[in-house]
Amino acid sequence: MNGDTNHRAITVAADAGRGWTSHMEGRFRQTPTLLKPTANSYSCCIFRVPKSQVESNAKAYKPRVVSVGPYHHGEEQLMLIEQHKPRLFSAMLDRTRDYGAGLDHYFEAVASLETGIRDSYSEALDQETSVFIEMMVLDACFIVEMFRVFAQVIRPDANDPLFSMRWIFTSLTLDLLLIENQIPFIVLQTIYDLSSSPSEANTSLNEIALEFFNYALRLPAERLERHYQVSNVTHLLDLFRMGIIGHLDLEHPGWVDEESLQLIPSTKQLQLAGIKFEPRESDELISVVFDDGVLRIPPLTLDFFTSSFFLNCVAFEQSYRYCSSHITNYMILMRCLVRSALDAEFLSQRNIITNFLGTDEEVTRFFNDLAKDVMFDMKKSYLAELFEQVNRYHQNKWHVQRTGIKREYFGSPWSFISAAAAFILLVLTFVQAIYAIYAYYRPDD
Repeated sequence: MNGDTNHRAITVAADAGRGWTSHMEGRFRQTPTLLKPTANSYSCCIFRVPKSQVESNAKAYKPRVVSVGPYHHGEEQLMLIEQHKPRLFSAMLDRTRDYGAGLDHYFEAVASLETGIRDSYSEALDQETSVFIEMMVLDACFIVEMFRVFAQVIRPDANDPLFSMRWIFTSLTLDLLLIENQIPFIVLQTIYDLSSSPSEANTSLNEIALEFFNYALRLPAERLERHYQVSNVTHLLDLFRMGIIGHLDLEHPGWVDEESLQLIPSTKQLQLAGIKFEPRESDELISVVFDDGVLRIPPLTLDFFTSSFFLNCVAFEQSYRYCSSHITNYMILMRCLVRSALDAEFLSQRNIITNFLGTDEEVTRFFNDLAKDVMFDMKKSYLAELFEQVNRYHQNKWHVQRTGIKREYFGSPWSFISAAAAFILLVLTFVQAIYAIYAYYRPDD
């Protein structure tokens, strides 16, 4: 009896074991789809925003009017523009019939890039080839035609709502710089090359793209011209990010004192150490310098466009390890300086921050949210030397004492008058004592 029971138990266990083996072999063969095993490769440059960052400011990462690429394709709230994409593609074919490629050429050219395009996304994409290629062609044609209209290369119908309604242009400018709303730059370049007219021979796609986005930020034209011919562009967000970085050194500035290499205190605390703040005239928006107790910062305008752009840049730099972290480093610096509404208010008064976000509390919240879950290697930062210099100045007790004396006795006209009166009284008392001593030892005859 016991033998039959044991035999039955062994049989059940063996069947269960074979079941688990089959189950686990199936699990082992599964490939992750939400974050592909190849998502850390050089070719993968378009990512989902980390959930922790989305929770802080979801509106900054989600498209408002147009979907570009697969991540938001087909969403109902974006169908208004989606319905116009075939129309713009057809109009482009009609316009370029005499010198451009035919319809099949566009699809065949992009289809030849399909593997590389799919590799650019951090998620596994399940669209069939025909659907995927059509989406890429229509999205790229839509973007390139928008750039051409803005650059006045082509003149659209004056009644075309896509080009005459201002709210659409404003929303498009934001949507085309979202990290989740990108297509590889090579797709845009391919479409641009196939549809370019002879008059565009000396105009690069980089140029008309940067001019389109710079309408909102208004950077000096000279700064953007440096990037009209760069070739190592991954997508539009990356291109405009390069325009912001400019020619700042990509490498570590050199040796620094690691004891002083730490996050700097807030604006208020630095003021107590005698550090002054001044707006800096510079072609480089993120080029901050510290010189002889003065922190000079290029003026920063904070509105919905710039806040969304910076947030998406940080998300990109945190995800793509093959690019620099200049925007992240700059934002960490501003997060250090703006730790309270009083800090934001002071920097606004000094014309360093122009606040269109709302209250000073909202500015503070923006920098707080931006710095959440951000990896920051200070030793590799282009601001490493600045952090070290500011900390060494702040840690010097003489600067703190000198500033305390100035604030105590020279902070207002009345305190200055009181200090001056006390000094005069002290001098008179000293003179009187000298005369008294002199009279004691040399009495009059």
